[in-house]
Amino acid sequence: MHYGCQDLRSHRLHALSLANYVTLLRIALIPLIIAFVFLGFFGLAVMVGLLLIFSDFLDGYLARRYKQVSDLGKLLDPLADKIAVVTVLIALVGVGKADPIPVMIIAARELFVQGLRISMAKSKQKIIEASPIAKAKTTVQAIALVMLLLSLPYAEWVLWLAVIISLISGWKYLWQSKILEQLKSS
Repeated sequence: MHYGCQDLRSHRLHALSLANYVTLLRIALIPLIIAFVFLGFFGLAVMVGLLLIFSDFLDGYLARRYKQVSDLGKLLDPLADKIAVVTVLIALVGVGKADPIPVMIIAARELFVQGLRISMAKSKQKIIEASPIAKAKTTVQAIALVMLLLSLPYAEWVLWLAVIISLISGWKYLWQSKILEQLKSS
């Protein structure tokens, strides 16, 4: 069957679930947070960040409620979280509100795990859903971001706690992938 360009675009759009649209909206709002950070509107950045956190719960709820859990959603949802966390952390370093060392560790972990997830998806291994520790990591990262944005006491401590949980959950993803087995056999 031959699809015209418009037909193909329409077909692709209908393939996305409501949950995936919410996830894409989350990604689209990230530049707004970054702009607020660089403009010094930290309270507004927190408000948009809280909206993103709510929409993270919403897209998961919609996917489960309407039985629209998909491999695309399993990849997009954590990718949206990673983009939000890493870009906001980098912006916070840029405005002097975050120590670059924990930010670099978190960014490296996020890139590594996303690379693992993509590699596993491409090699037809199962797509690893977010584990409870990965969800805890995202929660602690979000708390750290809010605390850093609002210059609250102990924000750096919470950021370092996020680093520890990030490394533990990253190790869990590595353990679940076939990479360790491949390294042992080579």
